[in-house]
Amino acid sequence: MDCCRSPQGAVTIPVEPATLAAFALASLIVLAIPGPTIVMVVGQALAHGRSVALASIAGVGLGDLLAAGLSLAGVGVLLSASATAFMVLKWAGAAYLVWIGMRMWRSPTSLSTNDEAGDLPPAKRLSARVFRDAFLVTLFNPKGIVFFVAFVPQFLDPGKAYGPQAVVLVAVFVVLGILNALFYVLIAGRARRLVRQKRFLRSLNRLGGTFLIGAGIAAAFARRPALS
Repeated sequence: MDCCRSPQGAVTIPVEPATLAAFALASLIVLAIPGPTIVMVVGQALAHGRSVALASIAGVGLGDLLAAGLSLAGVGVLLSASATAFMVLKWAGAAYLVWIGMRMWRSPTSLSTNDEAGDLPPAKRLSARVFRDAFLVTLFNPKGIVFFVAFVPQFLDPGKAYGPQAVVLVAVFVVLGILNALFYVLIAGRARRLVRQKRFLRSLNRLGGTFLIGAGIAAAFARRPALS
């Protein structure tokens, strides 16, 4: 029997509109609270400008997608149950955030890396690095992986097939996450473009780096959530 068909053969939708709307609203509330990923995205936008920071959005989307997949495949339950596994992933992610922040502090200030072509470093290489950073920070956030295990099942209908429902809900969350990151990138990029002085841009680089270092320290002290 088709997972999206009733016994009578009528096509059914995986998730009811009311449930989908409630899930979208709850997701927006959760996403509105900036976490390490958003702090990193804002930091990249402040340091390198909107054009380069847009690459981070693709990294956020792919990271969220894989994190949700790993979570629903059972990794989230493992991280919630194993203090050691959670600790290893938590410290790895925290160290990576601090490293990105320190690198941003030392990065050269140049308008060419903002919204124009330049070679400090080349735009393509810089965009690839920003994408990689966003992807890894999003994917290896253990609290994010555990979150999917606790959050998504609240909106699943036990009377329907699990797979199609999970796919729809994860897709909605990933899209909303991308739009949320885009909003922050546009705001931060706009703030950077208002002032073109090199000294001010250097201050923005260091502000972004400070955000990331702070996010890394906060992540290092994050507690392991328990599933109810």
